[in-house]
Amino acid sequence: MTRNNIEVWQERVLPSGPERIRFGTVLRGSLLPILAWAGVACFVYFVYNPLMATVLGGLFALSFITGFVLRRRAKHSVRCSVCGAVGGVLDKSMAGF
Repeated sequence: MTRNNIEVWQERVLPSGPERIRFGTVLRGSLLPILAWAGVACFVYFVYNPLMATVLGGLFALSFITGFVLRRRAKHSVRCSVCGAVGGVLDKSMAGF
């Protein structure tokens, strides 16, 4: 822990327990990756053909399902698994940028 974390904890700025994060908050925090995925999908759809855009969507869905299953196996709730899988896919997809 850093000194800043200790000071914040001592001043009781942090919540005492886990806080619920809404799905809308996850999406709002992921606007750039969502726009990047949508932009790439539109580009692929118009430049190549709709089949390639479908493959790209399938890749996104496969990544989401994999993240969801891994979180469920780690005993997370369904809600947590959905939010975590969406956030994880969007986070990891931006790693190359």
